[in-house]
Amino acid sequence: MSQHFLLSAKARTLSVCKVMELADDQAFQLFKDVRWGEGSEVACPDCATVGNHYFSRTRKQWRCEDCIHTFSVTSGTIFAFHKLPLKVYLGAIAIYSNAVKGISSLQLARDLGVQYKTAFVLSHKIRESLMEQRDDRQLSGEIHMDGAYVNGYIRPQNKKEDRIDRRLAENQRPDKRCVFVRRQRIETAENEIKGAEKTLTFVIKSENQSDVSKLATEFVKKGSMICADESNAYDVLHAKFDARRVNHALEYRSDAGITNNLAESYFSRFRRMQYGSAIYI
Repeated sequence: MSQHFLLSAKARTLSVCKVMELADDQAFQLFKDVRWGEGSEVACPDCATVGNHYFSRTRKQWRCEDCIHTFSVTSGTIFAFHKLPLKVYLGAIAIYSNAVKGISSLQLARDLGVQYKTAFVLSHKIRESLMEQRDDRQLSGEIHMDGAYVNGYIRPQNKKEDRIDRRLAENQRPDKRCVFVRRQRIETAENEIKGAEKTLTFVIKSENQSDVSKLATEFVKKGSMICADESNAYDVLHAKFDARRVNHALEYRSDAGITNNLAESYFSRFRRMQYGSAIYI
């Protein structure tokens, strides 16, 4: 059995300790190298001119030789107009990236020594940047699909006679939503089992045929093999895809090897994030 990724050396390449040991000049240089690469040439975020612009060492700013625009290493990014040292933002990125089950803004505030509001905004900026950089190209090969409902629990009344049947649609929360996931398995040699290499998630009102068909058509290459459970929401997939189903009322994995465990494993970690870090969604 292969080693879990979180136990491998590749999972330890971003150390919070090493990041916080950086001097201010080192943190600045790291930001610059990540954004523009090594060397003296940088790109003006205003006119996009790439060149050896005049650099003020005291202000840590450049002045564009073409449009005379003054800019810094964070201009035009989520960290523009920042008030904290660059090292704090690098630390936040490292902490956020290493928290595989998510991290609350309160804990991030304690780790960085900043106010809760600062940590809250900073974590949302990181999420925003991840969303903007998401690869929305179509999935192909073996795809696992499933949905999980959030914001559906309502605390029952204390007395039994005051409780109502929450299974009925009229008694459910109007803001209840379904997190819909599809995951592409890593292509490997025969009989070798690997995890997912790409994951796409969407928020929909419910697990229904209309949304499932629309999202599958847009984000999954036609003819791909889709593995899902026996929910009737996935019945529409048989027309365009090689749909395989597993009946979870009887088994987690069929005798033919059909399973959607990649989607189930995603929601396993998602629930740990929900209950342990986010608390309320």
